[in-house]
Amino acid sequence: MGRPRGRGHEPQDHHKYWDDHGEEAIASGPPPVLGRPRGRSHEPQDHHHTNNDINIITNIFVLNYKDIVRRVSDGESPPFRPYISAAESPANIIQLMEQCWSEDPTSRPDFHKLKSIVKKMNRDRGDNILDNLLDRMEQYANNLEGIVAQRTAQLVEEQKKSEQLLHQLLPKTVAEQLKHGKTVDAESFDSVTIFFSDIVGFTSLSAESTPLQIVKLLNDLYTCFDAIIDNFDVYKIETIGDAYMVVSGLPVRNDNQHACEIARMAIALLDSVRTFTIAHKPDEKLQLRIGVHTGSVVAGVVGLKMPRYCLFGDTVNTASRMESTGEPLRIHIGASTRNILMTVGGFITELRGEVAMKGKGLVTTYWLLDEEK
Repeated sequence: MGRPRGRGHEPQDHHKYWDDHGEEAIASGPPPVLGRPRGRSHEPQDHHHTNNDINIITNIFVLNYKDIVRRVSDGESPPFRPYISAAESPANIIQLMEQCWSEDPTSRPDFHKLKSIVKKMNRDRGDNILDNLLDRMEQYANNLEGIVAQRTAQLVEEQKKSEQLLHQLLPKTVAEQLKHGKTVDAESFDSVTIFFSDIVGFTSLSAESTPLQIVKLLNDLYTCFDAIIDNFDVYKIETIGDAYMVVSGLPVRNDNQHACEIARMAIALLDSVRTFTIAHKPDEKLQLRIGVHTGSVVAGVVGLKMPRYCLFGDTVNTASRMESTGEPLRIHIGASTRNILMTVGGFITELRGEVAMKGKGLVTTYWLLDEEK
């Protein structure tokens, strides 16, 4: 038997077409005819696609998921949507689908409304696969919202921890500038007060102790100090070995209060040292030596990896020398600091006299004894 008239190709198999093209596809119309056009039975049968056939299939009718997402996200006009034949679906179903993929989010029904509409459409059919599918989608959406809320809360908590750590490394105002991508320029401060302290006899103590014991000693001491300085308007610059450096009056200026804040802090730290116990040498008392000086400095962030907020200027060197020429369990202050304390009032000082300082010659200095009660 011959083939039917007017059919110059084998019967079109739509299922075989999609099976042969494994990509996830979207149809802009019915699948293309894979044979020759009708009415041309006199030409030899060619079972292979022409180049034009291939281009039509890949460029118009068959799109993989990446192309679909790209075309939807590109915002084509009119918007790129699947082709639905009116002959294949009821009008109310097509209308519902069009509402769901509307460009206006407010026009899209939520899962609750969508479920109600579908139930009305299937009122006489009872439970079906579409109802089950909607239930699953609604449950998935609710679970997804819960997971997103949980992950968001965890992210916020981690961000808080990161900010706390950053504020321990840098002043808060400086850290905020860096977080917003701003450049932190070096800044001059006309008047700040700097505190230095170290442990007298630390070298001998280290020789008589193990490294672990020294680490524990410094950790215990500076943990105690860190808790105390939180009560004052000061900023801890750094600790190097047994040296402890604190400043007041920057990065936020506080008029002449910087000298008073450092003075009160120094008195509080000295009181804490008098009752401090060395864990591995409980019978020995720690001897802390303190130096304080007031003057101008330049401050800025140095480095990109582990950036440090550093101070530069003669005031830093002088404060360090005030500490090194001081005496155990006493607060050694310069004339500039003492003048501010006397102007503000409320502190008791005592003249020490002239002290020889490297690079300075003879300098008149004072002892800070206490704050007036």
